[in-house]
Amino acid sequence: MTILNSLFTPNTPEAPLAERLRPKTLDEVVGQSHLLGAGKPLRLAFQSGKLPSMILWGPPGVGKTTLARLIANTAQAEFIPISAVLSGIKDIREAVERAELTLQQHGRKTILFVDEVHRFNKGQQDAFLPYVESGLITFIGATTENPSFEVNSALLSRAQVFVLNSLSEAELSLLLDRAQQLVANDLTVTSEVREQVLAYADGDARRLLNFAESLFNAAQGAGIVEIDEAFLQTTMASKLRRFDKGGEAFYDQISALHKSVRGSNPDAALYWFLRMIDGGADPLYLGRRIVRMAVEDIGIADPRAQTMALEACQIYERLGSPEGELALSNAVIYLAVAAKSNAAYMAYNQAKAFVAQDKSRPVPLHLRNAPTKLMKALDYGKEYRYAHHEPEAYAAGEQYFPDDLSPQQFYVPTPRGLEGKIAEKLNHLRELDKKSKK
Repeated sequence: MTILNSLFTPNTPEAPLAERLRPKTLDEVVGQSHLLGAGKPLRLAFQSGKLPSMILWGPPGVGKTTLARLIANTAQAEFIPISAVLSGIKDIREAVERAELTLQQHGRKTILFVDEVHRFNKGQQDAFLPYVESGLITFIGATTENPSFEVNSALLSRAQVFVLNSLSEAELSLLLDRAQQLVANDLTVTSEVREQVLAYADGDARRLLNFAESLFNAAQGAGIVEIDEAFLQTTMASKLRRFDKGGEAFYDQISALHKSVRGSNPDAALYWFLRMIDGGADPLYLGRRIVRMAVEDIGIADPRAQTMALEACQIYERLGSPEGELALSNAVIYLAVAAKSNAAYMAYNQAKAFVAQDKSRPVPLHLRNAPTKLMKALDYGKEYRYAHHEPEAYAAGEQYFPDDLSPQQFYVPTPRGLEGKIAEKLNHLRELDKKSKK
């Protein structure tokens, strides 16, 4: 009989490692301490039992689905997951009917989890809005895209947005330890291999666990007891990124990109930008660095550079890859050919250092605000010269520093780009100061 049962009972496939390590309680969740730590928003919501409709916004593999399931378990609610990629209006209606039945028969509420909610169009999002408003369902949407752009305003106004972060290297390391203890406790992993695996994961827990499972299976199949760099490269090199986010090559290439832009070489800048994209660098990380280049190395010489860099990041958030990468490359080229100046950057650093070491000085009376009679009686704002009423809209000779501090010069514009014009204007104003009787 046992033999017959074994012949006709189907084998249940073993769940993937990522599924087996999925947290069962809130305390098992790795990462998102800004939301789940003591006194933090989601932790308080869990403890109160009053869970609002919400949108979980963050990159892949950071625990959006896990948190949704834990929320349902905590609330003892029916959990209905649907994917916006595969589902439509029909699936939403079926979910609503199931929620109504669950409430009538069991008195339980329903949590409707919509994965990749940004893939739903406005009509699909509107389809479950009335049931969110009535309280029949608690809506939890997961998205990797900015909800401000991808979720309609009516739904967005009824849901609290929680931003989830990529996992840190320390958090990924903890997950790797758990994975090894569960399926490969007989293996050792060298520190070099750990570093490469964590860099490959790039903040994504699912990617880490899927890769670790393949690596451990390969090692066990080969009958080895230590996974070293040679084994990693031999068996798993094709799965590893050519780009090492955590290693020296990452910072070397960032440096090469930045210096190519600063050196006004658009071809070299484009080369390093695309080398990093090709190797798997996060385009939005590169976008943030591009914005920094615009602020630090171009500044006021061409203020359009900052605007273009910021818009390129927004375009990438809106369009994704590969179209968004073209916008970033446009910004790289523009920054490389723009007039260069670090005068504003240097002025900021000098002024910051001066203020840090200087004493606290009172605001001169003529510069103080005087909204009340008492303040006016105390001479607040007395003898202040309104620049717009002066010739050339400039109060020549006026003092704007504290009374006991001689005027300082932090900003020294260069003759390049817009700053050349700014330098001419400042020189003219200084001449007016010298001619002033004050």
